[in-house]
Amino acid sequence: MVPRLLVLLAVASGVLDVVCVTRLGGFFASVITGNLVQVGRALAAGDLRALAGGAVAVGGYAAGVGAASHALRRAGPGWRPRSTAVATAEAALLVVVAAGWLAAGARPGYGTGLVLLGLAATASGTQTALTLSLGVPGASTTYFTGSLTDAVRRVLSGPRRFAATRGGLGRLAGLLAGAALGGVLLEVAPAWAPAPAAALVGLVSLVALRRM
Repeated sequence: MVPRLLVLLAVASGVLDVVCVTRLGGFFASVITGNLVQVGRALAAGDLRALAGGAVAVGGYAAGVGAASHALRRAGPGWRPRSTAVATAEAALLVVVAAGWLAAGARPGYGTGLVLLGLAATASGTQTALTLSLGVPGASTTYFTGSLTDAVRRVLSGPRRFAATRGGLGRLAGLLAGAALGGVLLEVAPAWAPAPAAALVGLVSLVALRRM
């Protein structure tokens, strides 16, 4: 069941990142490499507003990783009760993001946008720490450069190793599907664009609570 939950979390990441990068100053909730590149560009241009956005995105992500790692430090590998508690905390953060976004009419001002970006990044950092705590080799639901690299290397090393790539490819497909969903919602129902991310992480928590 854990592989399926990871795919749902990847879909949520895709939704959240497309909302953040297109509507909250060009910063991702989870892709720190891209955020640091943006910070470097802002430094070169002397763009203080963009620098603030980068600091909020990177700082929020780090805070989420730190808080979730602390909560999970003695949980052990696998999905544990603490894992469900951390997923529930992430879902709560995303509900706040969705509510703030809706209240702003999908057009948050600069200050509100920074707050929403920080909360979204914190949620993504929380999810990253949760994923890493599960002990699934190579699993990620928020960053995928390593997943794609590993999948290509495994496929090229021999057809028999293709089965080992299915989990990573499933999460990659989930991220893509989530980004597409978020993009569509931004066009047809922008006020609800972040809502699927909160709903999906909440669903993960409910499924885990019922079955584990």
